[in-house]
Amino acid sequence: MDYNTTRDKLIIKEYGRNIQKLIQSAIQIEDKEKRTEYAKMIVSVMGTMNPGIRDSGDFRHKLWDHLHIMADFKLDVDSPYPPPSQDTLNKKPEPLQYKNSHIRYRMYGVNIVGMIQKAVEYEEGEEKDALIKTIANHMKKSYLTWNRDSVSDDLIAEQLKILSGGKLLLKDDMKLNSTSEILSRNRKKKSSSKDSKQSKSKKGGWSKKGRR
Repeated sequence: MDYNTTRDKLIIKEYGRNIQKLIQSAIQIEDKEKRTEYAKMIVSVMGTMNPGIRDSGDFRHKLWDHLHIMADFKLDVDSPYPPPSQDTLNKKPEPLQYKNSHIRYRMYGVNIVGMIQKAVEYEEGEEKDALIKTIANHMKKSYLTWNRDSVSDDLIAEQLKILSGGKLLLKDDMKLNSTSEILSRNRKKKSSSKDSKQSKSKKGGWSKKGRR
């Protein structure tokens, strides 16, 4: 009995073993013209088996590339497209370049750091003071999201000063939202989100009385 474990490894599984066998048969054809016609027939079948690839504009090119890859680049035919390079296929992709953003206090995230950098550029005045207070309140809210105990306004002011390089200072008369108020809002928000999910779940499900 012929088991899959004893057969050749499938190179592109989407096309199945029969297509791979047809390709191996094509390689054995001595006449190049007949071999090319046979390859065209295989590509046509491949397109029928994999209709999803037709969504791309160059789907025929992709089919011929897949043919050469499954033939292990041993199929010498008059292809309408140049065969892919085996070196290019085996080449490892370049590593992604991630934005180098070192945040001293991770609980604040890049958005707040960006707001601080923008606020530094503002001219002194009421608009800048209002922005500083808004940023400080966001920092306090973020701090309490990750550290559920308590935080003083003095600590927020100190960390704001550090993150801004000493250019943003929280004035003594700037009172931030209280810890209890922020925690209460966070609890209400979580409760509202939980109720919303439960409501959607009930609407999408079947009740016991409605079953038949």
